[in-house]
Amino acid sequence: MASTTPSAPRSPQTPVQPDKLGSAPFAVLVPVMMSFFVMGFVDLVGTASNYVQSDFGLSDSVSGVFTTMTFFWFLVLSVPAGMLMNRIGRRMTVLVSIAITALGCLLPIVGYLIPAKAAQLVFIVVSFCLLGIGNTFMQVSLNPLVGNLAHDEKLAGMLTFGQFVKAIASFIAPLIAGWAATTFGKWWLLYPIYLVCAILAFVMLSFDDIKENAPDAGGTSVLGCFALLRNPVIVLCFLGIVCHVGVDVGINATAPKILMEHSDMGIEAAGGATSVYFAFRTLSCLSGSVLLQKFTRRQILRGCGALMALSSVCFVLFAGFEGMPVWLAYAGLAFVGLGNANVFSIMLTTGLLHLPERQNEVSGLMMIGLIGGAIFPPLMGLASDAMGMQLGAILVMTVGVAYVALLSVFFKSYGSTR
Repeated sequence: MASTTPSAPRSPQTPVQPDKLGSAPFAVLVPVMMSFFVMGFVDLVGTASNYVQSDFGLSDSVSGVFTTMTFFWFLVLSVPAGMLMNRIGRRMTVLVSIAITALGCLLPIVGYLIPAKAAQLVFIVVSFCLLGIGNTFMQVSLNPLVGNLAHDEKLAGMLTFGQFVKAIASFIAPLIAGWAATTFGKWWLLYPIYLVCAILAFVMLSFDDIKENAPDAGGTSVLGCFALLRNPVIVLCFLGIVCHVGVDVGINATAPKILMEHSDMGIEAAGGATSVYFAFRTLSCLSGSVLLQKFTRRQILRGCGALMALSSVCFVLFAGFEGMPVWLAYAGLAFVGLGNANVFSIMLTTGLLHLPERQNEVSGLMMIGLIGGAIFPPLMGLASDAMGMQLGAILVMTVGVAYVALLSVFFKSYGSTR
């Protein structure tokens, strides 16, 4: 441990470990935030799948498999990624994840330069898998790496700011693809742009100077990770992440259908509903990174729960009764975007601070909760088919909303210093 004597000179090679968010040097923060930007690359799968479906004449069911690939890897690799992180360290695991993501961006470029259509599709499919694998490793390792730059109540704010940076990459991906398709007739030019960003992030983080915490105490194992679910705080946070991701993915898939079912909108106009959600989600991430520095996680989570509850009320009224104004649906999108955005950071921070000696295992376990994105949408579809209307999907989504709202009422800021 470095000496705390004021007169002791700091070696130029001494890693920086700030005690709070505000003290983190700019040179240390930029590579970490750049890594969060790379984390957002996985969301381009949704945009790319639409173009790939058109390019190769695929059916909806086949193209839908592309997004499922992403969540599949969270189920399979989250815990092994946590074990790897305990061996090679958090920063090295993030570097591995960026390298995998960069390869995932490179393959479509190579694929679209090959004349054979079958070979092109193979490169695209492998690319989607690599983006999912890279994102799994990054989600597991990057969030606890931030724990070396911010502690206690500052951690949630910094994680939320990272989610804001990630949201920027997610938000601009369809814009870049659309511009490239219109200007050059090649939507896939999105990939070389993001590849350059990934390489830049890799180089910057390689030279970043962060003092990491010691590895998790004791041996790390798959059974040890899942054994954490016996801890009531961990299991509540885990389910919170499942519901957060389920609502996030579910509302993106269902919002346009809700508008088309209960208004005269076509797919082009109704498709803009997801942009409304992302806009408010991005705004909430930015504001949450500031508010979490001033208020406790419990206070912020209660606000999130209230906003999400209001969104469900708006959607139920709009979809359940005839003649309701369209602004109710947009209000619901705004409320759920504002409320749901900060739930992930609060749940993850609570888990990490509750068991600080096992943060790598906790992070690996929590990332399995992202499988909620593969659980909620099918259930929402089945409910809609059973009821013959999108109200069924809204009711399923409301289960996740109700969990977050109830948890916010009984939530205690475990690990909090205030």
